[in-house]
Amino acid sequence: QVQLVESGGGLVQAGGSLRLSCAASGGTFSRYAMGWFRQAPGKEREFVAGITRSGDNIRYAEFVKGRFIMSRDNAKNTVYLQMNSLNAEDTAVYYCAAKPTMYGSRWFSNNYEYDYWGQGTQVTVSS
Repeated sequence: QVQLVESGGGLVQAGGSLRLSCAASGGTFSRYAMGWFRQAPGKEREFVAGITRSGDNIRYAEFVKGRFIMSRDNAKNTVYLQMNSLNAEDTAVYYCAAKPTMYGSRWFSNNYEYDYWGQGTQVTVSS
C-alpha cells in the first residue's frame, strides 16, 4: 500500500507559478500510474493530469493545457505538477492519486480509477 504526501501549495498572485510535489512511500512507485486532481469549494473533484508508469505519456484536462506540466521521477518516488499562468479559477485543493496497473502505457482520468490519495495541498490564486 502506498502513502502519498503533497507539498508546494500556497498563495500566489494571478499570472504566477507554483510547483506541487507528491512523494510516495510504501510501494513500488514505478508500478503506479499517477494523477493530479483538484477540488474547489462547492465543486466536485476534477481531473487535472495523469501520467503513465514510466512518464512517457501524459494526459491533461483541457483547462490546463499549455499552462501545467506533469512529470515524475521514479528514482525519487515523486510526481510533480508545474503550474504556470495561474488564475483565480485554479484556486482549489490539489490532490495526487496513485493507481497500481500492469499497463505501462496507460494513464487514468477518473476519480474512481485511483486506489490511493494524498491529503491534498491548498492552492490559492489572488486576482
